[in-house]
Amino acid sequence: MGNPNSKRMTFFMTLNAVIIIIFIYVSFSTKDILPLKHLHSAGTLPMRRRIEHRSSSVHYGSTIKRNVLKRKERNSSETSKQLEVKGASLLHSNIEAAPFFLAYSTQQPKSSESLMKSQQNTMPIVSSINGSSSVPNTSSEIPALPLLTPVLTRTVYEPGHLNEELDIKRICIDRGLFLRLLILITSAQSHFMARMSIRQTWMHYASRRDVGMAFVLGRTTNATLNESLNKENYMYGDMIRGNFIDSYFNLTLKTISMLEWADMHCPRVKYILKTDDDMFINVPRLLDFIDGHKDTRTIYGRLARRWKPVRSSKSKYFVSYKLYSGLQYPTFTTGPAYLLTGDIVHELYTQSLNTYYMQLEDVFITGIVSKSLEIMRLHAKEFRNSRTSFLPCNIRKAISVHMIKPSEQYNLWKSLLDSSIKCK
Repeated sequence: MGNPNSKRMTFFMTLNAVIIIIFIYVSFSTKDILPLKHLHSAGTLPMRRRIEHRSSSVHYGSTIKRNVLKRKERNSSETSKQLEVKGASLLHSNIEAAPFFLAYSTQQPKSSESLMKSQQNTMPIVSSINGSSSVPNTSSEIPALPLLTPVLTRTVYEPGHLNEELDIKRICIDRGLFLRLLILITSAQSHFMARMSIRQTWMHYASRRDVGMAFVLGRTTNATLNESLNKENYMYGDMIRGNFIDSYFNLTLKTISMLEWADMHCPRVKYILKTDDDMFINVPRLLDFIDGHKDTRTIYGRLARRWKPVRSSKSKYFVSYKLYSGLQYPTFTTGPAYLLTGDIVHELYTQSLNTYYMQLEDVFITGIVSKSLEIMRLHAKEFRNSRTSFLPCNIRKAISVHMIKPSEQYNLWKSLLDSSIKCK
């Protein structure tokens, strides 16, 4: 039967070995699980979690197993997608905010990094939150969720333009030395008919030696559309294309790109009109207006006074308290058309980069940034910036008329040129 003591000793040795093996297994399993609890802690959005996880990989990278991460990400993918959409809707109210987020996350300064650093050290930061100025923070970083967090424009704007097919000399000869007026028309990439109707009507004034005109667009990730734009620009050479994704929420980036191009290629021009591709511009009336005004450091247009921020997340004009906490905007000129004196272009461009970003380009450029630079904004009744009666005499008295369809450009152009029509 054997020695009972020997059997008892063998039993306890076996039991101890089993306990040790279980203890070791539990220890390694705990190391795999604990970092995942930290990674999916409550109260943070999925995008922020992923960024925090990447930044802390030094501490946890050796302990998190790839197969566990993949399994966890598959299980939480549906929840993450819902939270990201909800986070975007807090600022822009619909899924159209995606292109805006893309610009923040993909457009970083490259070749002009030294330029940005020099501006960072010389220009004060202007806050769109309260309008105050402060010393630049040289260690600024791009927020994990820029849709919900105020960020300086310089962190999301990439300088430079795609000028391969652009006829710069025709648009602004001699850097604008003899140019009275440069008209820059912001246009959506798909608005080919709008651009063609303008080229065939009031853009004919660009044939004058003292007037230059061009369209301003952004980038696209659509290869077919990009090829079409290349062909269009090869034929006409009048499309300035900046380094930003072309979308509604990037209109401020488009205007900044316009200012950068004018500052670089046409710094001596007397006046610059910023307008849109759904506008009819009465160029002769605008030139008469310029001759009658000799102000400096001024923006002319249709003034908007004491406008209050829209706080409803259902509106495309929605601005959160985090982005702008004031009860009303500074006085600004409405965006469809406004006229800049050439002596403020450089200041507007550099100061806009050191101001907290806002997607409402007219409020941002002609309100917040212009106020910080003490630039005058003057009301001019000739800037209608709205749809008006198409009676010939109404058109002749106006500088800008808004919400014009491509087919309507020809009717207004005819009214403008018909010498048989007499107006008082």
